[in-house]
Amino acid sequence: MNWFLIAFISAILSAASAISQKKVLFSLSALEFSFYVSLINILFAIPFFFTFNMGSISPESIAVLFIKSIMGALAFYCVMLALKNLDISGALPLLVLTPGFVAIFAFIFNLEKLSVIQISGMFLLLTGTYLLEMKPKQALTEPFKVFSKSANYRYVGFALFLFTASSILDKVLLGKYKMPPNAFMAFQQIFYAIVISVVFLISSVKKRNPLISFDRKIWFWIILIAVLTAGYRFTQIKAIKIAPVSLVLSVKRISVFIAVVLGGRLFNEKNLLKKALATAIMVAGAIMIMEEG
Repeated sequence: MNWFLIAFISAILSAASAISQKKVLFSLSALEFSFYVSLINILFAIPFFFTFNMGSISPESIAVLFIKSIMGALAFYCVMLALKNLDISGALPLLVLTPGFVAIFAFIFNLEKLSVIQISGMFLLLTGTYLLEMKPKQALTEPFKVFSKSANYRYVGFALFLFTASSILDKVLLGKYKMPPNAFMAFQQIFYAIVISVVFLISSVKKRNPLISFDRKIWFWIILIAVLTAGYRFTQIKAIKIAPVSLVLSVKRISVFIAVVLGGRLFNEKNLLKKALATAIMVAGAIMIMEEG
């Protein structure tokens, strides 16, 4: 299957997951939600263990994947914290910056080239971010302070850093270590669950919270989100196996535009047209961030 189609499927699943996440986060804390989704994802990980030869997986690659999974799990949690407290049309577009950071660091570590087109794409990313955060009667320099405005924006900034590092490790694992996507998916889901569970259980002990404290009907949404999450993670891994990581992430970030438009309308968020335009500019910039040739 063509890598673009696989990445686009990942984008659709990711958008559906983000909109569903926002709905559930009205009822659950970000940590509770992350914990329950990670538990369900273990069930989806089990079948993958029967699809590859365990002897072909090196201890070094498992160690790298575990470190990568810590970053990914914490990034997911940070995004959930931001998504719970910010509009979906305000929080998600900032994640479009990820391909720009990935391209820069991949260039620094000599993993991928940085072209003029990529640099132009980064300019569009910055322009879109500026428009997204610019408000009437505001100082021209104010949007540049977006990540220092509040804890919620800092969560997004930290998630960006973690997503950047983990995306580069994706390429190392699939390229240098030749880890099969099925093995990657299986171990990653287990490691995600371990990391989130440790954080959740420590937090629950301190606050003395019950393990289950919400309407059982919400399990439908948690299971649906777990299915969508497993789907977009696996298709992203498959696409990265074929194409440059920055290119795959650029296509996948189309999910943000879809989530901003549909989610913004669903949740009656303000200034949606301006946010959609800014997001479109950012997605265009992200798509430009790719290798040539």
